[in-house]
Amino acid sequence: MAERSALEVGVKYCGGCNPRYDRTAVRARLKAACPFASFSTAIPGEPCDALLVLCGCTARCADVTGLTGRYGQWTMYGSGTEEEAATFLRVAAQQKRSNAMDWKTIYDQRTVTAQEAVTHIKSGHRVVVAHACGEPTHILDAMLQNAAAYEDVEIVHMVAMGKCEYCKPEYSRNFRHNTFFVGGGSRDAIADGRGDFTPSFFFEVPRLFEKAMPVDVALVTVTPPDAGGRCSLGVSVDYTLAAVKQAKYVIAQVNSKMPWTNGTSTVSVEDIDCFVPFDAPIIPLQPPKIGPVEEAIGRYCAGLVQDGDTLQLGIGAIPDAVLLFLKEKRDLGIHSEMFSDGVVELVEAGVITNKRKNLHPGKSVAAFLMGTQRLYDYVDNNPDVEMYPVDYVNDPRIIAQMDNMVSINSCVQVDLMGQVASESVGLKQISGVGGQVDFVRGVSMSRGGRSIIAMPSTAAKGSISKIVALLDQGAAVTTSRNDVDYIVTEYGVAHLKGHTLRQRAEALIRIAHPDFRADLCEEFEKRFHCKPVLG
Repeated sequence: MAERSALEVGVKYCGGCNPRYDRTAVRARLKAACPFASFSTAIPGEPCDALLVLCGCTARCADVTGLTGRYGQWTMYGSGTEEEAATFLRVAAQQKRSNAMDWKTIYDQRTVTAQEAVTHIKSGHRVVVAHACGEPTHILDAMLQNAAAYEDVEIVHMVAMGKCEYCKPEYSRNFRHNTFFVGGGSRDAIADGRGDFTPSFFFEVPRLFEKAMPVDVALVTVTPPDAGGRCSLGVSVDYTLAAVKQAKYVIAQVNSKMPWTNGTSTVSVEDIDCFVPFDAPIIPLQPPKIGPVEEAIGRYCAGLVQDGDTLQLGIGAIPDAVLLFLKEKRDLGIHSEMFSDGVVELVEAGVITNKRKNLHPGKSVAAFLMGTQRLYDYVDNNPDVEMYPVDYVNDPRIIAQMDNMVSINSCVQVDLMGQVASESVGLKQISGVGGQVDFVRGVSMSRGGRSIIAMPSTAAKGSISKIVALLDQGAAVTTSRNDVDYIVTEYGVAHLKGHTLRQRAEALIRIAHPDFRADLCEEFEKRFHCKPVLG
């Protein structure tokens, strides 16, 4: 890991009301006078070491809302001299060096074994576990070993990529799992009543930790601290950063194998109550198998993607298949709740450049990452990748600011009205909403945006149609008929937005599996009192 000893200076320019004031020249001279500092544009919500505001007049017209410097702020205006600004930066650098000595003492004092750390979990506590591949496996193992000491500990997680042993029946007295996204390890516990599912849009999860679901203990994985005493959350920033901020007690597994990611992904040593040094491979997600059906779907989806588009991709074979057919595109961008190895290949091929993004240009933006070691090596210390909390990445208002935004997600069923069920089979909860609706709604407000729901036309080895007259009884509607845009199967593309119920039904029957079209046509005739036009 590279040392981050340089003073990180965030620069904010004024509104430019004095055309004779060359702000970039001032910045260049200060950079030359302060070789110990690195200068970049200040970004709201991302603290820098020192905030430097350059104003060419006495009006102080620079908007510094949301901008903070850990070691202070200096505003140059009117008669302010560059030497005074340089002196401020030298003092800030000295403060950072002094602080670096202090954090080492804190770190040493708070370093314990995993067995010691989990004694801070008490019966009745709500424990939030870092998301997906950011799971602190060594600490969870210790928690399981200490299970006899607990009763009714609530384990809050989203996608659980680890062993999920706290969901086993033998631990039902000790732990109760509460998830926002049911996965393979938790599905039986939810179905059997030993666990709970909490519906929530992904971008709203961090806010739940503030009041509705207060956090007693957060269990996270971090990198070793840098020279300034900050640790990166690596592949899991999403709701994990909010859990660290809101928890009464934070336990961190310090894992040197966790990649250092940039953006808003770091926490101070002071924010963590227990450090448990333990190196282990970051949980991998192996690439899914892509068959002929997925390839056909990927080809149709890729046909809806244009040069310069920014993409959001879900998890699984279909998003990965889409990436296979994008190699002829140019200057694509990434703004996605997550991405995996397929993105790395397109970056290396020069397809993904992020050049045309009007928000975070030149950067691939995500909230969490899942993939193989190839992905983790790619993002480590990579300035072209930025990680942000999910209440930023998935906020529909942020997504809407990006032109030509394209979201690609999958589902379980679509009915003839265009209602999309993506998280349950009847009353059985099998997954969660994830970021699907966050992006569908954000994309609908993006200039040139398109949202795609892609799925195979059948399930259960071809015995069940996924395009149905009516959703299964009890199935949750994930994306409403008012939000849906494109539906894609291996048989083609149905564009639903702006079309009547009759037109939608016809378009969906055209892309249904041929074995089920007759039954769907029969339902169509009952509803609309005419035969569908399928040619």
